[in-house]
Amino acid sequence: MISQFFVLSQRGDNIVFRDYRGEVQKGSTEVFFRKVKFWKEDGQEEAQAPPVFNVDGVNYFHVKVAGLLFAATTRVNASPSLVLELLQRVARVIKDYLGVLSEDSLRKNFVLVYELLDEVIDFGFVQTTSTEMLKSYIFNEPIPVESSRVPPLGPAAIFMQGNKRMPGTAVTKSVIANEPAGKKREEIFVDIIEKISVTFSSSGYILTSEIDGTIQMKSYLTGNPEIRVALNEELNIGRGGRSVYDYRSSTGSGAVILDDCNFHESVRLDSFDLNRTLTLVPPDGEFPVMNYRMTQEFRPPFRINALVEEAGTLKAEVIIKVIAEYSSSITANTVMVQMPLPKYTTRATFELESGAVGQNADFREASKKLEWSLKKIAGGAEHTLRAKLTFSQEYHGNISKESGPVNMTFTIPMYNASGLQVKYLQIAKKPTYNPYRWVRYVTQANSYVARL
Repeated sequence: MISQFFVLSQRGDNIVFRDYRGEVQKGSTEVFFRKVKFWKEDGQEEAQAPPVFNVDGVNYFHVKVAGLLFAATTRVNASPSLVLELLQRVARVIKDYLGVLSEDSLRKNFVLVYELLDEVIDFGFVQTTSTEMLKSYIFNEPIPVESSRVPPLGPAAIFMQGNKRMPGTAVTKSVIANEPAGKKREEIFVDIIEKISVTFSSSGYILTSEIDGTIQMKSYLTGNPEIRVALNEELNIGRGGRSVYDYRSSTGSGAVILDDCNFHESVRLDSFDLNRTLTLVPPDGEFPVMNYRMTQEFRPPFRINALVEEAGTLKAEVIIKVIAEYSSSITANTVMVQMPLPKYTTRATFELESGAVGQNADFREASKKLEWSLKKIAGGAEHTLRAKLTFSQEYHGNISKESGPVNMTFTIPMYNASGLQVKYLQIAKKPTYNPYRWVRYVTQANSYVARL
């Protein structure tokens, strides 16, 4: 049960606000934003606010989606995981109906957004977060948003095309502009999104590796026809298990081995054991067809080598090398490398490669962190950063133990670490039109760490 729901911009502007129970005082949005913006903990000047905190007896919950803060308040002892999941689902429902999630789309479609909120939550209690069920109760028409005014929304935004992104009327309009002469553009999107976690030892060996993946689908096909999605024939579920039911079989050469997986309720598994094909009638909105986890050894997209060397009584030198081990036809975007430095570090000067473009290095004195950002990294490339550190006191023992580990974040479009692939996307009943089929891959870093 929640008392209030609101959405704030990055500047703290109140975009959407709904008070369901009148239990929390007015001005809660200002209290919340000040607390999140200027959060301090344990004397740190820079710190990130936790997703749940309490101020003067009011519990605040928040998640950040597409640069917007989705938040809720309550005075009762509500389950944090339940409220945070609710905020995520509300954001997804709004995105399903508006087509894109941004400050501009929310402001233009506030009537539709409030209509959705009134159906999703009643007097602070959740009624439904199903896009398909809401379809019968939503009557307002969404307003299109120009693509030039829409900020990037994360991995999916990498693939957006066209001059205008269209919101969906009752989640049936395409996010891409219609064809000429007002003809509706028939299309279906299947996204394979993988978040990888890798830990390297100080000598460069892989200590742990894991992939959390999902196959997302959103259909704009007239009549909701049956869809068949064929995956790798050498796909095995469980250690040496071929059947999703009894886990019995041996793995072949080049097989993709998933530890476990689960499917959306609309997916039929009649032929999954036979030919690894998923059959379903897509529900309205964006939904996960399949979630999976993989801990089988895989080739990580990057290798990280980091070294800290003594350079005098009060000085040291850091060398970080990043090696891209994927095809030269692929490019990683928004790469960020961070490394905690000794607490007594007072200064850091950086030496980038000659001719380095789109790279920037900085020393965050408050948090004692080195930050190295690279706009793009092409496959097969190597990049090196050198940093000279100055200390306020002499260090004792091994300086490497007081530094690191190195953390890396990135997004790689059209790259798939697990090897799981959509072999074909088939519409069961051949339509009279020729629909567009989009199969897209993206890999992100969940936890990418190299120890010193």
